[in-house]
Amino acid sequence: MTVRYELDGPVVIVTIDRPEVRNAVDPDTAGRLVDCFARFEADDALAVAVLTGADGNFSAGFDLKALARGEGNKLEETGPGPMGPTRMSLDKPVIAAIEGYAVAGGLELALWCDLRVAARDATLGVFNRRFGVPLIDLGTIRLPRMIGQGRAMDIILTGRPVTAVEALGIGLVERLAPPGSALAEAVALASMLAELPPRALRADRRSLLAQWALGLEDAMRAEYRGGIEVVRSGESQAGARRFSEGAGRHGSERRLRAARERRSRRRSTAAVPTPQFLRPR
Repeated sequence: MTVRYELDGPVVIVTIDRPEVRNAVDPDTAGRLVDCFARFEADDALAVAVLTGADGNFSAGFDLKALARGEGNKLEETGPGPMGPTRMSLDKPVIAAIEGYAVAGGLELALWCDLRVAARDATLGVFNRRFGVPLIDLGTIRLPRMIGQGRAMDIILTGRPVTAVEALGIGLVERLAPPGSALAEAVALASMLAELPPRALRADRRSLLAQWALGLEDAMRAEYRGGIEVVRSGESQAGARRFSEGAGRHGSERRLRAARERRSRRRSTAAVPTPQFLRPR
């Protein structure tokens, strides 16, 4: 299997597992990624997904060796992108956990995610520039929207490497982690988000994404419609009651620390071997 789908409570970790090619994506892998995220979207028990790569790299983009062999995806104006899920519109957030290289189509996969947690020694960039391969997984659209046209033009035209530290400074990633711990940090962040009231979180996310294609008046109405549905659901009133009773008054960083601690305890418990005398014969 070139893609792993692993559950961690309300969080699913989707891992591109082709380390021999720095997790480059071939047509089969692209299809498996689409299937994984469709499964995530359909599962009401799951709240947040984390996308990562195996063995120290996020993804080196589309597998150019497969492309050279004539195994590239059939390119269509609609349907899945060459990298798989990049044209999918989900109603639940996805976080990229970036180690090593997130370049070319791998960068486009990271841009598709809602948030990006990168190891301090990670590298991002449009490395396909040097091989005459265009961005076709919405890289030319999402990158300038995220960091501005000038910075995006520099990165796209030159194909130069972008360090994780620079990426944080220009808004290309949202958080840095020590090398080797991007996945743990991303899962802790995902667990924290999964604990928040889901209807309001998804409505605000939906409005934020939709407003790019709308004028101010239409965006305002869309925000109102999404928000009033949440209020009518009772979620807001329930939250107000909890607040009046003294709950939920701590900041997000405290909740994130708590999520990290819970995950660490689960992993420690799972790592404790069963004593010999308790093992079934």
